[in-house]
Amino acid sequence: MDWLSSADFWIGLLKIVWINIILSGDNAVVIALAARSLPPGQQKKAVFFGSGAAVVLRIALTVVAAKLLELSFLQIVGGLLLLWIGVQLLSEEEEDGPESKGSGGLMAAVRTILIADLVMSLDNVIAVAAAAKGDMVLLILGLAISIPLVISGSTLMIRLMERFPVIILLGAGLIGWVGGETIVSDTALQGVAVAYPSLHYVGAVAGAALVLLLGKKLQKRHAQ
Repeated sequence: MDWLSSADFWIGLLKIVWINIILSGDNAVVIALAARSLPPGQQKKAVFFGSGAAVVLRIALTVVAAKLLELSFLQIVGGLLLLWIGVQLLSEEEEDGPESKGSGGLMAAVRTILIADLVMSLDNVIAVAAAAKGDMVLLILGLAISIPLVISGSTLMIRLMERFPVIILLGAGLIGWVGGETIVSDTALQGVAVAYPSLHYVGAVAGAALVLLLGKKLQKRHAQ
């Protein structure tokens, strides 16, 4: 195993782990938001399965991400999905006790985590693929090492959300921000983005505002 004694291998591995630490913050927020309404036991399962499946998904995505990002309207669809997820997570009814959350709640949380991670990872995996330089062993190892980082980050976020509910608003706003960014980054809007450089920020702010406004409105309707 010559790669074990290669300095390039270890430098590449450190790069991938570091990239994942930096880029997994928004994924940890999504996982925490999706799992926060579940009973404690199911929270741990949702975080574990969601994080593990998300990392496996990233490995598969890395092979095709660059080509996928060239497809027109794909990021628009993905961004709209993120906006919908943000609204749903914010408006989620919490009046029902943990006893009302069965395996359906767990599976719904894992499904939400996977859909959100699929969209949010398209840009991220390109950076990981660049660091791996085509070495699949390096890629899989680096992403596998990142699993406990995402899990611990998500678990911490759940605890913080329980103590400081305002973080739920901030987290939903972040999902909306990323959703808006994703939409205006689509190749179909490339010409408009070049003509109007501020479109990136306008889209991000609009996405965050939309999620917060619609989410709070639906939340009030549920409460009534």
